[in-house]
Amino acid sequence: MRSTFSGLNTMVRGVFANQLSLDTVGHNITNASTEGYSRQKVNLAATRGQGVSSLYGNVMVGTGVDSMSIERARNIYADKQFWQETSTQEYYKTTQVNYEKIEAVFDDSDKTGIMNAMDQFYAAWQNLSKDASTASTRVAVIEKGNTLADRIKTAGQQLQSQINSQYDDMRVTVNKVNETTAKIVQLNKNIMQQEAIGASANDLRDQRDLLVDELSQYMNLNVYEDEKGMYSVVSNGITMVGGVERLTLEMSDPINNGDYGINDYVINIKESGITFLPQNGSLKAQQDTIAEDKEYIDKLADMAGFLLTTFNNMHQQGAGINGSDSSLGSFTTQPDGTVTDANGEYKGPLYGLNFYGDDNTVYEWDADNHQMKATAMTAGTVTRSLDGYTETTNADGTTTRMPKVKIDGTIKSVDTVRGINIITALTVNGQLSKTGGQDSVAARIFSVEQATDANGKLLDSYKIVTNGSKDGTNAVNLSALINMNGSEAQKYNTAKVYLKDSTEAVSTSSRSTEADSLNAYYNAAMSRLGSDAESLKDKESSQEDLITQIVNWRSSTAGVDWNEELTNMITFQKGYSACSRCLTTMDEMLDRLINSTGTVGR
Repeated sequence: MRSTFSGLNTMVRGVFANQLSLDTVGHNITNASTEGYSRQKVNLAATRGQGVSSLYGNVMVGTGVDSMSIERARNIYADKQFWQETSTQEYYKTTQVNYEKIEAVFDDSDKTGIMNAMDQFYAAWQNLSKDASTASTRVAVIEKGNTLADRIKTAGQQLQSQINSQYDDMRVTVNKVNETTAKIVQLNKNIMQQEAIGASANDLRDQRDLLVDELSQYMNLNVYEDEKGMYSVVSNGITMVGGVERLTLEMSDPINNGDYGINDYVINIKESGITFLPQNGSLKAQQDTIAEDKEYIDKLADMAGFLLTTFNNMHQQGAGINGSDSSLGSFTTQPDGTVTDANGEYKGPLYGLNFYGDDNTVYEWDADNHQMKATAMTAGTVTRSLDGYTETTNADGTTTRMPKVKIDGTIKSVDTVRGINIITALTVNGQLSKTGGQDSVAARIFSVEQATDANGKLLDSYKIVTNGSKDGTNAVNLSALINMNGSEAQKYNTAKVYLKDSTEAVSTSSRSTEADSLNAYYNAAMSRLGSDAESLKDKESSQEDLITQIVNWRSSTAGVDWNEELTNMITFQKGYSACSRCLTTMDEMLDRLINSTGTVGR
């Protein structure tokens, strides 16, 4: 038999259910602007009915409502998609920022860039070719050569600083990863404890998902949930978080990289000592951008290598305007750097002189290993002489005679140079910067002529001469070298340079810029930089649109909608009021039944 007061219990349950729902709506509204918050709702269910007899048998009378749980609205598939695409987006963002920095290093929009310095260097040689005997034109060549070297060095130093900054950023990122994984582990523990009694730790789960959102910016990851409600976070096959356990990342000890003049670092897992290699996210981008910066240092090194090898070799084939045109003898470099003839008189180096680099070093490009070979000689032992000529038989049967420049001396060392060390070596020869040294700028060219006797009769021997102090033919060749590719420039090699007792000339065909001219090589590098930066910008923009769609997808499920919540608030308010009113009515009925029924004589 149903209790007389069962109706009161039914209404009380309704009051409590509507009150709980109103409390949840209030929780939603107050957290509408909370980052990572997921909308919550109360799951209500009708309580078990009671049997009551009727004319045709028992019927079930409802006993009201009760709450089963409070759960959050969350789309796990949207979460997984967001975590995957966020790491890609952060990769593009970090890489795009680095491209902007590289473009700032190679900014040729004003008169402080490398291109401007190359143009001025080329123009200076052009002017020298027209007026080789004027001191001001020779000085201009040296000054513009210094300017070009300084700008290449400055760009290299800026890229070095950029790499060091990237490693600093990487160190900060590693610390953030460790902090985030530690918080996820703590939340795993708290969630497990709260849900062990059957509750749902909705707010703690929101905080944990927000941390996973942050972690996905740094690396690619996959998230798995176990039966206890704890997350396992896996990146590149390595479990960074496994329930209440986690791995810690750390930067390695500095690894000296002499080729780039920096200290390199790798990311290790502290507990195992193995190297961690992220496949996406800002950590991967930082590693890739460091490699990108090194590539552009290598490109600068290729340009410096061109000037130290190919350009130097052409300069060594020419002569300055000092000295005699008819008697080209042997000259010695003294320990103080001066050049004297056999009588100890200063003549100035007529030939075999470097324009860039150390005066006592011969530079040659090793194309097979992409490095520069530097043969250094002891000062005071270096001699430069015109040692006859070489003959080459052409395809048409004619003979080409080319003067032979011989550089001899005591070899001190033979080194291989790469990267930033090539750029560091790029300085204008100190011999040219000394007082009167501009006269040694090799604007003139050698030629091979058949010797004659006193009467002008041709002899069977040949002599090597220059064409006068105003000759600027080698200056023409040097300026052409800046803008001509390898095959075109070969015809300007009017002499061959030999080192010590070698039977093979110093290579002029192996160029650090390969087949390109110096100008074309730089322009190609800048075109590639601009193209790569623009392409990445487009990818980043497309990825941003995709992330926006996924965020909207997540928000459609988890986001708090004010209109919906206010509608729910009114619904539950009316329900609360109705249950209360019904409860009051029942109370009045029972009061009448108890206090008024059966009273006689009133």
